[in-house]
Amino acid sequence: MFATIFLLGTWIVLSLPVAIVAIPWTILTRNILPMYRAAMIVVRSGIRCAGIRVESVWRQPLDPSQRYIFLANHVSNLDPPILIQLLPLPVAVVLKRSLMKIPVLGWAMRLAGYIPVDRDGRVESAMESAEIAKRTLASGIHVLSFPEGTRSRDGHLQPFKKGPFYMAEESGAPVVPVSIYGTESMMKKGSVRIFPGTAHVVFHAPVRPQDYATREDLMEAIHAIVASGLPEWMRT
Repeated sequence: MFATIFLLGTWIVLSLPVAIVAIPWTILTRNILPMYRAAMIVVRSGIRCAGIRVESVWRQPLDPSQRYIFLANHVSNLDPPILIQLLPLPVAVVLKRSLMKIPVLGWAMRLAGYIPVDRDGRVESAMESAEIAKRTLASGIHVLSFPEGTRSRDGHLQPFKKGPFYMAEESGAPVVPVSIYGTESMMKKGSVRIFPGTAHVVFHAPVRPQDYATREDLMEAIHAIVASGLPEWMRT
């Protein structure tokens, strides 16, 4: 339980001064990069204080002039903070709409361009989120999404939802498949307890949506690539 206390305590203590300075600065200047950079310092500090090590591998260097959609499997609440501090900045996360209602944090996420999504399964909802993501990418911000839609209870890779692939098709942005494991044993679904350990992250080579005839073909290809970077027991 000490790891949980250290992580949350670090985030709370460091987030307050960052919010007091960075949010007004972002509103006044319309420059979100200082807020992103300060937030990443907070995120990294909490992760380290919790005794979490992160080992990452990039299979191919990214083009710094290009904006990407990062699609990762999801096994723990630790996945977003671990991934976001590894990605090129700025980056917006696709997350359920209810999280945007959290006081202060929700406001900061809206300011940072985070993309709300409704999990109602409607095509209209997916297309709305895809349009927001398209504008986000066009403004120079990368996008991170978890195409399973929710965390896996047992660590096994689940089927993907179609929403993120609407985003890829509509925007034409290259997709970077991401495999993450190790976090499934550090913070299990339904628990707030964190155990120190090592998170492993594999960033695969970018995939061009234009190279696939249909959305389903693209989805199957990304699913197979993400699975290839996971331990065998997690792949199905």
